[in-house]
Amino acid sequence: MKQISLLIIGLVIITFFSSCNQTKKEMRATKVPLKDFFRNPEKSSFKISPDGKYYAFKAPYEKRMNIFVQEIGKDSVIQLTKDTTRDISGYFWANNDRILYLKDTGGNENYKLYGVNIDGSNLICLTDFEGVRTQIIDDLEDIPDEVIIGLNKRNPQIFDPYRLNIVTGEMKMIAENPGNIMGWMTDHAGKLRVAFVLNGLETSILYRDTEDQDFKVVLTTDYKEGVNPMFFDFDNKNVYASSNLGRDKKEIVLFDIANGKEIKTIYKNDEVDVSSLSYSKKRKVVTAVSYTTDKRHRHFFDKETEDLFTRLKKDLGQYEVVITSETKNEDKFIVRTYSDRSLGAYYLYDKNTDKLEKIIDAAPWIDENNMAVEKPIEYKSRDGLTIHGYLTLPKGVEAKNLPVVINPHGGPWHRDSWGFNSEVQYLANKGYAVLQMNFRGSTGYGRKFLESSYKQWGLTMQDDISDGVQWLIDEGIADPKRVAIYGASYGGYATLAGLAFTPELYACGVDYVGVANLFTFMKSIPPYWKPMLEMMYNQVGDPVKDSALLAAASPVFHADKIVVPLFIAQGANDPRVNKNESDQMVAAMKARGITVEYMVKDNEGHGFRNEENRMDFYRAMGDFLDQHIGDKPKVETDTEVKNEIEK
Repeated sequence: MKQISLLIIGLVIITFFSSCNQTKKEMRATKVPLKDFFRNPEKSSFKISPDGKYYAFKAPYEKRMNIFVQEIGKDSVIQLTKDTTRDISGYFWANNDRILYLKDTGGNENYKLYGVNIDGSNLICLTDFEGVRTQIIDDLEDIPDEVIIGLNKRNPQIFDPYRLNIVTGEMKMIAENPGNIMGWMTDHAGKLRVAFVLNGLETSILYRDTEDQDFKVVLTTDYKEGVNPMFFDFDNKNVYASSNLGRDKKEIVLFDIANGKEIKTIYKNDEVDVSSLSYSKKRKVVTAVSYTTDKRHRHFFDKETEDLFTRLKKDLGQYEVVITSETKNEDKFIVRTYSDRSLGAYYLYDKNTDKLEKIIDAAPWIDENNMAVEKPIEYKSRDGLTIHGYLTLPKGVEAKNLPVVINPHGGPWHRDSWGFNSEVQYLANKGYAVLQMNFRGSTGYGRKFLESSYKQWGLTMQDDISDGVQWLIDEGIADPKRVAIYGASYGGYATLAGLAFTPELYACGVDYVGVANLFTFMKSIPPYWKPMLEMMYNQVGDPVKDSALLAAASPVFHADKIVVPLFIAQGANDPRVNKNESDQMVAAMKARGITVEYMVKDNEGHGFRNEENRMDFYRAMGDFLDQHIGDKPKVETDTEVKNEIEK
């Protein structure tokens, strides 16, 4: 009788524990279909016309993002483009009646410029040159039928500026690039007044008062420091610029460009670089700076602009708020919201009526309450640097002994920022913790932090990533046996380097368009990168002078050290990281008999843009990670049940 009573009590206890576990499971995130993270949006990239009568947007047409126009307050929509091979890369209103857009072929990044009227007529390619890349220098807002563009059709390594009639297609070169000019800048009247030169390891600013004068050098510095002019003041005399001359962090300054001298500091931040400044074209006043620490922050110089954001935050304050487009009269605005758990929504705000109207949710199929929190974190590198980053933990799961995906960013001279990241949320929804870190060399943290990365590929830059892994292990968050590394571009290189140089840290890796061989990488860069080659040698390593360094840092030569499964994905038309990089790595791995999965998309470049290719990649990556670091389903044995009863 006593045994039966104990059995009943035991069964009651098991039922209670099962109920608790079920409650825990219910608190976890609901599994979201992969397509919901990576599908094309219903509508995106809204931009309002200069007169405020229409907005344009991108939407899918046969799985490709095309351009549509809608009159505000009306239901009818006009489709302007019907491209079925490639998404429209970007577009803008050239005037009230015509839209310009850029599109490449198969990811080759040789963008052509197209123009189309808002009724769909007069769709023409304005820069239909084979193997030529188009840049937008100035949209010439006050000259409705013209823009200034840069083309490398005369010399594939450099860009000459042209004044282009967007209706007729007529164009005229307005300056000839002598071979070392890397960029051009106009004043508020659309006159070409500034040029930026790179000579080896020196940068110079060239200036002229009028277009009939020759350019003259006004400032020359080492490429590691300098002044970056952003726009002229409203007298078209001095310029507002971001500068790190004689300082570690970039500051916003007013710069006497004719004499190459700083006049005064407008704004600085002791923690991070400040390199963004906004202004009102209509009222001719500087309005605000923005800068990023853990999140984006703003400092206002202009009460009208501050009041505008205060008004928007009153209704939208639970999200970050960005103005993405405005009318020429600055009285109607396209507003975008977002957070770490939401892609947010698009709104139309009419300043005259104080009406804020939602246009559409960016991804209505995503329930933000089901998404994971992206938490800003920091840890110390082994040599004492503070490394900032973001940790995303699976929702409703204890932060203990978790499978982890380490996700270093591309660039490498770039940075991760707080906000909704489809990749990260997809991985977190599958049950993985994700760590993103701004390793040394990440931008925004000053010169010293940036320069500490030079010639450190695979060395201290990689140590910063490894130290992030160790930090997660020490905190008890990561299961040391279930850590994967995944990244794209430089992040792909860091994946290969992590597996080759610290094989003990990782259970598997995913390399997405990553560099494998620093020698062949340097040889296969796009022609318009070649003027920067000496600078790249200084930052990464010279193939001749630093051959031992580059050989030691190239994962392809250390494939024998990789002992865990690897998945590689590559676009066949990638102009930045040539397909040969991935081919070499796959061949080296197969020669060693190590498991390697290889996905190549023939109609893609540096990353997969087409929806079906994105789906294929992330589905394969998810399956790969599940196989090698995923949770294995637990099957209770009779012994375990008996032990539970006896307890």
